[in-house]
Amino acid sequence: MSEVKISAEPRTEFGKGGARRTRRAGKVPAVLYGHGEKPKHIALPAREFAAAIRKGGANQLFAIEVSDGTQVLALPKAIQRDPVKDTFEHVDLLLVRRGEKVTVEVPVELTGEAANNTLIVHDHDTLSVTADATRVPDHLEASIEGAEPGVQVTAADVALPAGVELAADPELPVATVTAAPTAEQLEATLPEVEEATEEAEAEVGEVTEGSEGADSAEAPGEETEPARTEA
Repeated sequence: MSEVKISAEPRTEFGKGGARRTRRAGKVPAVLYGHGEKPKHIALPAREFAAAIRKGGANQLFAIEVSDGTQVLALPKAIQRDPVKDTFEHVDLLLVRRGEKVTVEVPVELTGEAANNTLIVHDHDTLSVTADATRVPDHLEASIEGAEPGVQVTAADVALPAGVELAADPELPVATVTAAPTAEQLEATLPEVEEATEEAEAEVGEVTEGSEGADSAEAPGEETEPARTEA
């Protein structure tokens, strides 16, 4: 994987407030660490960082040039995202050197078409591998071409590029091929689904009726004004 050059600036504000201000300025709070160095807090340009991750994946190698003169190579170790806005909240970056071996999680993509009338269960969508820090693959591939029901693809079956070694258990299941349900089996489940739906609707009706009764009743602890009589 080719490295992406990106600029950064030292970060002097910390804590939640400082991080929010950094993000409002269009930057991503980040920290550089590793090789026994003291952690260095930096801010990355949000757009450039997001574009690099979209293209190269979570293991994109960055050549970072900090405005104070620091120049380093780093790999994302942990990325925090806002699940609603889908923006980057914070990034931990691991310092690496050329020729250094690193162990990372790499996505696994299934290739080919399994046999007809089958379902594919993707048991694990990433695998732990060891590779040169500058040659981490953006993904791995596992073939399910022609796979029949009962076939299980394990980590040992995944094709590894030259120089990449498997760090995960070779027997770790990656994908399992099962028989697709027949039309008869699907029809047999329909009465159960309909019955469950009817029961749920009945329960909702009971709750609604109970609520209406509660609304008309006197609230606990609430006093009513006594009736007045005229002399």
